[in-house]
Amino acid sequence: MDLERARELIVAERERITELLRSAAVARMDDDAAEQEAGDGDTDGAQPLEHEEVDLAVQSALQGRLDALSRAEKRLADGTSTMSIESGVLISDERLEIDPAADLTVAEAERRDHDH
Repeated sequence: MDLERARELIVAERERITELLRSAAVARMDDDAAEQEAGDGDTDGAQPLEHEEVDLAVQSALQGRLDALSRAEKRLADGTSTMSIESGVLISDERLEIDPAADLTVAEAERRDHDH
């Protein structure tokens, strides 16, 4: 894969994830404000905790994605962005187009998913 194309994909994905994090933060603030306005009426006390857990899980997943993109940028700078971190085998352009942070070949990723 052309290094400039790889860089473009990483930057675009970083922008997308950053916007999702921003949107999630705004939604969380809106939810908090709505809960405060609702007061202690008929609301289910467990519901805010459940929403908070989901929000934290989403935030954690998005942060993990940003971390993966940072690792991809480092590999790009090192000249190893198109090679598997496990085997050194080239990662297909098609895979990198779909996931610019991919650090394993499809077969390696499937094997890792199956083992976990």
